[in-house]
Amino acid sequence: MTLQVGIVVFPGSNCDRDCADAVLEVLQGEVRFLPSDAPLAAHVWRGLDLIILPGGFSYGDYLRSGAIARFAPVMEGICNYAESGKLLLGICNGFQILSEAGLLPGALSHNQPSGFICNRFEALTVTNPDTPFTHAFTENERVVFPVAHGEGNYQAAPAVLDDLARQGQIVFRYAQNPNGSALDIAGICNAKRNILGLMPHPERNLWCRPQLGDSGAGRRLFESLRSALCLAS
Repeated sequence: MTLQVGIVVFPGSNCDRDCADAVLEVLQGEVRFLPSDAPLAAHVWRGLDLIILPGGFSYGDYLRSGAIARFAPVMEGICNYAESGKLLLGICNGFQILSEAGLLPGALSHNQPSGFICNRFEALTVTNPDTPFTHAFTENERVVFPVAHGEGNYQAAPAVLDDLARQGQIVFRYAQNPNGSALDIAGICNAKRNILGLMPHPERNLWCRPQLGDSGAGRRLFESLRSALCLAS
């Protein structure tokens, strides 16, 4: 089986090629780059097994990160795709877009303390391995992912945070919070478990290179996806 993966390219996306490398290397799938300025036709999204919203600075991050991208023509099709139960992954700016579009709850704001975090590896705890994105991990496993963001401070109303914790929708937490996120949140999923948004970059962490601080743990996220998608087919 050859998986079909769509990667949305917004003006300012800069991690789309990294995501494509992960798809080709780990998922062994075919990549279709989806332009953000064109509607995503139903026959196209129905033929995709996974859609990725990559990191970057969509539309220059004007207003706030993801706020303009949320209105891109491609997003109506993305919402229909997600509502159908298919898998949707948002990484960094992609997570911000998912929250702006209402596909994931809460919002991401400027890091506290303020400042862009880049070229840094952060330890994460896998708090929910029971998702299509994380079943290759174990509960409370400590992993290391690279981070690069200026607006990764996840916040939501107290009732929403309580629901996320109670329903197992907090998927990754920071071991040492770098940006002020509530409950140390680094990544969350929706209630149906088919949408994941996370600020760290698994696509930049596919190979074990200890001299660079790279653990290769990101590869296991994509291995989880391949296993889940192959079982579903």
